[in-house]
Amino acid sequence: MKLLSIAVPCYNSAEYMRRCIDSLLFGGEDVEIIIVNDGSSDHTADIAEEYRERFPSIVRVVNKENGGHGSAVNAGIARARGLYFKVVDSDDWVNQSAYMRILDTLRELIGDGKTVDMFISNFVYEKENEKRKKVMKYRHALPQEQIFTWKDVRHFRLGQYILMHSVIYRTNLLKECRLELPEHTFYVDNLFVFCPLPYVKTMYYLDVNFYRYFIGREDQSVNEQVMIGRIDQQIRVNKLMVDYYVEEKSRIIANGKVRRYMLNYLDIITTVSSVLLIRSELPENLEKKKELWNYIREKDKHIWMHLRFGILGNAMNLPGKLGRRITVDGYKICQRIFHFN
Repeated sequence: MKLLSIAVPCYNSAEYMRRCIDSLLFGGEDVEIIIVNDGSSDHTADIAEEYRERFPSIVRVVNKENGGHGSAVNAGIARARGLYFKVVDSDDWVNQSAYMRILDTLRELIGDGKTVDMFISNFVYEKENEKRKKVMKYRHALPQEQIFTWKDVRHFRLGQYILMHSVIYRTNLLKECRLELPEHTFYVDNLFVFCPLPYVKTMYYLDVNFYRYFIGREDQSVNEQVMIGRIDQQIRVNKLMVDYYVEEKSRIIANGKVRRYMLNYLDIITTVSSVLLIRSELPENLEKKKELWNYIREKDKHIWMHLRFGILGNAMNLPGKLGRRITVDGYKICQRIFHFN
């Protein structure tokens, strides 16, 4: 069995996928790299096959019809033979020294007869044209270099969340919680992180800057204008997260810290949906915002009350044009502070 499976979803990634794969090859024989060609029309399949031929014991290739990022991740999970599972998008890459430390730590845990459900490390925003790189760290919220549980988790700061870039899951945990991401939908990385959380019992945090998250391409899914254009998909993911919380509510509320973290995650995702709908300045999107909040209220009134009457919920629902302008101004300030989009 391999130590770590890394799925690399690729769609027309020929221009930049080599940097990603080359960075992952430093893991050697303990790692399997699953390149998932999601129906690309450029030379992605050829490049993937080239790597498979050069590194047959490390690189595996999955060629499939286009189904979107979630479908590619599903394909990676289904074929993973590693004890742990990681997703690295084809336009991102990893830091070599941090990579080695993570693999060494995983080996040490296994050598001691231990496994963890979720392994966490830092990620770096590699934002185009910015010299100063923002690093998402968790040292104030999580114990370092030890196995811990939810009861040991401290307070997360505003804007500090465990994202797909920072997480490695135990592969069988993803199968135990029956994780299956929707096809032809962007922003499913939120579901990838969110849905396994009620099943996570043990965690480990290594304070290394492992994942390099490239952000800045005009066609990138997290570009603000692109997100507004795909707002229906953002709303779909938002609703699926609410649905999942309701379905798993008995498991979630059994652990107060899991409940608190997942509600806070829902809070920020609903805030992103709301502010993008407001920012579009389209009357039909203001109606979609009302519909989203009504959906949450009808699905679960307790969730709705937590989100609606929190700081962010109040800020997203200020009345009238002036209220919406204040919301957008606050959003712009947060953009400058937290460097998202």
